[in-house]
Amino acid sequence: MNPEVPVTREDVLLFLNRNPVCHLATVEDGHPRVRSMFMYRADESGLIFHTGTNKALAKQVQTGAPVEVCFHNSDVQVRVSGVAEVLDDMELKEEIAFTRPFIQPWIERYGFELLLVFRVRQCRAAVWTVADNFNPTTYQEL
Repeated sequence: MNPEVPVTREDVLLFLNRNPVCHLATVEDGHPRVRSMFMYRADESGLIFHTGTNKALAKQVQTGAPVEVCFHNSDVQVRVSGVAEVLDDMELKEEIAFTRPFIQPWIERYGFELLLVFRVRQCRAAVWTVADNFNPTTYQEL
């Protein structure tokens, strides 16, 4: 077994946190929408993301519709499906703004009302490698 391939729940969460640049798929008016994202963190409660309240993504995640996120490195792909929920947590917003300096000028100009934080919860992960290409997809609850 390749040690880089996540097997356990803890391995998957570690992989996601080590590879936070990902692609998030949502649905808008029955049409798929996908975009690159920079996940804030993954833990037992789900995957934490942020976006601007003025973005179409903000409206899409507020519907509570299912989403899917795809993470990868050069050898492994992990798809995580779940449901998005908006978090009204000022401490988390402040933490995100503090640890991501590129957000600070926006907050200074528009205030924290601009920052929408959401979590993908009820997560199921599917791990894929080239070696597994022809195997049936298996899912793991996160």
